[in-house]
Amino acid sequence: MSPTNKLLILCVISYLVGSIPFGLIVGHLRGIDIRLHGSKNIGATNAGRVLGGRFFWIVFLLDLCKGLVPMLFASSIVNSILMNERTMQIHWLWIGVGTLAMLGHVFPIYLKFRGGKGVATSLGIVLGLWPYFTFAGAIVFIIFTLVVLITKYISLGSIISAICFPIVYVLLSYLRGWPVFGPQTPLLIVACLLALLIVARHRMNVRRLLNGSELKVTTRKKESAEVVRTTSHG
Repeated sequence: MSPTNKLLILCVISYLVGSIPFGLIVGHLRGIDIRLHGSKNIGATNAGRVLGGRFFWIVFLLDLCKGLVPMLFASSIVNSILMNERTMQIHWLWIGVGTLAMLGHVFPIYLKFRGGKGVATSLGIVLGLWPYFTFAGAIVFIIFTLVVLITKYISLGSIISAICFPIVYVLLSYLRGWPVFGPQTPLLIVACLLALLIVARHRMNVRRLLNGSELKVTTRKKESAEVVRTTSHG
């Protein structure tokens, strides 16, 4: 089978894997539908808010793997092709595998296309696109962590790190001598689109940040206990 056909098959599989609602599944295992509590989102942030802090990391890592695992397979296929034989079509399919994982998470076929915001899955995608996105992804994850530690706002960390990602990618590419344009132009285009999608999915968070009503990390433990208490008596 040709690399093109392998990548096409991976694109379909990636969307189906990306659509798996791990936050919802973990919530149901705890007897709670997280779509009825907190922000009503199925992502890691709301899972942590509703179920407790450790469940943020469980769902975050599961959602991250939805982007990481398909991209590792795609990267192994692309990196087996000599650099001078790679075409723009190959690069579109390469990043397409990750993009469809992201779209699966945000618009899951199993939940009538109503999903999460895609931060963890996006991080998995960029870490799995070796080596061009991997280093940039590691740097923006550090940025995300620092912003959250300083401000206690996960949403703000997500927005800032998303905006930083295409910028860091371009800077690293020039520093390491990687081509930004030519056949690799699709990587730059999708890096920008992923950043825009994450920011757009956080538009309500931006409003709450501006009016001072956004929840901080430190408020989640109390809210989680209240949800469990309400559910158990409901």
